[in-house]
Amino acid sequence: MAKGRKSNASTADSNIVASSQTNMTRRRDPMTPPPATGVTLGPKKIINAAPSLQNSKPGLYPNARLTIPRAIGIAGAKLEAACPGLFSGLLPALFSWGLTVGLIFGGCCSNVYTLEAIVKDEPDSGFLLTFTQFVVTALFTWPAHFSASHPPFYLKPRAVPLTRWIPNIVLFWVVNVLNNLAFRYRISVPIHIILRSGGSVTTMLVGFCWGNRYSRVRVISVALLTVGITLAAYSDAQSKGKTNPSLSDSPNSTASFLTGLLILLIAQILSAVMGLYTQKIYSQYGSHWLENLFYIHSLSLPLFLICLPFLPFLRLQVARLASSPSIFIFPSTPLPKAYLWKVSPFFFAPFHHLVPYIKLAVPITQIRIPSLLAILGANALTQYLCIRGVNMLGARTSALGVSIVLNIRKLISLLISIWLFGNQLPLGVLAGAGVVFGSGALYAWDGGSDRGRRMGRKKSKIY
Repeated sequence: MAKGRKSNASTADSNIVASSQTNMTRRRDPMTPPPATGVTLGPKKIINAAPSLQNSKPGLYPNARLTIPRAIGIAGAKLEAACPGLFSGLLPALFSWGLTVGLIFGGCCSNVYTLEAIVKDEPDSGFLLTFTQFVVTALFTWPAHFSASHPPFYLKPRAVPLTRWIPNIVLFWVVNVLNNLAFRYRISVPIHIILRSGGSVTTMLVGFCWGNRYSRVRVISVALLTVGITLAAYSDAQSKGKTNPSLSDSPNSTASFLTGLLILLIAQILSAVMGLYTQKIYSQYGSHWLENLFYIHSLSLPLFLICLPFLPFLRLQVARLASSPSIFIFPSTPLPKAYLWKVSPFFFAPFHHLVPYIKLAVPITQIRIPSLLAILGANALTQYLCIRGVNMLGARTSALGVSIVLNIRKLISLLISIWLFGNQLPLGVLAGAGVVFGSGALYAWDGGSDRGRRMGRKKSKIY
């Protein structure tokens, strides 16, 4: 029994020693697998497959067929290798910039086109225009702020307190109502564009009262803006008196025109205050432009209901637009040019010689809608696209880039109003417009150079 116990103990000791040696071997070379019985392993050999892969040729493997997705992938890989960052940085940036510029020039210029098409027929429809634009913009920006987990309003938590948005909401509503209300007082669309291009004048005046100080170049540019606006407004008033003597002899016409200018001036001052206030909010809470866009439009809608004296006027404007000649949304028969011209000559005039008729290949049930109501919907949609593009540009670039792009856009809008709608502007108006846009570019250039000087001072202090 003792010998059996000793033999068992010696066997156990030998097993422990063997296992410890095996563990020591594994710890010494963790990459080497345990050897098989009776086999001695040498050092592990590393095979370099790079030369064979470099010398490989396509077509050696019959199963690797060249399909269209594979060809696109190979071409994309070669382009990415030749131009690093092409698909990861360059193309997305170009697409984003193209979308932004397309929204600004396409949306804003189309908005001016539809605006003048309505104002030519119904100059008193400014209040309805403002209401429709607010409704459409609020509906399109609402999905970005919807949250099912935040009843009862189901809106995402705000980055900016609602109390800080209330002054902006009131100012934005008043400015837009006044801008569209000015069309009732013999203010043409070109003059409207030129006068609104001089927002730098009121911005500087309000900013000076706010405590800001400006350079000499900016003061000169604002003085030129004032001269250009005065020249354009005076020339427009003189041309209207010559083309329509009955209006020039009437004191009411002059008073109406001056009232329109006063309305635009008040709107410009309030717009400057709103811009400075918005800039203060962004500097304190961050640039939450999409939140600003949603709340200033959605919470402005109750203001239309609070102002009860405007409700009968709003219903009257809707009735006037609804009484306009109807058009077919889905016509099953051709519509001659004469019909389109009769419906809205100002809207279809540019395409009078381009579209002989409108006809769909598949007959569809005819849907009629008043022409001016259809143009009103197009105006509200293009207004949303315009605002979206401007805010996207403001989030991507500096104020210098925004000012230059918007000045170019306003100039193109003015040319559209002149060429497509036959607005024969006198030489004084054209000269005033040139002075306005040139001084606006000078104002923006000085802002960019001043920002560059400040950045240079900061870098010199750092280094």
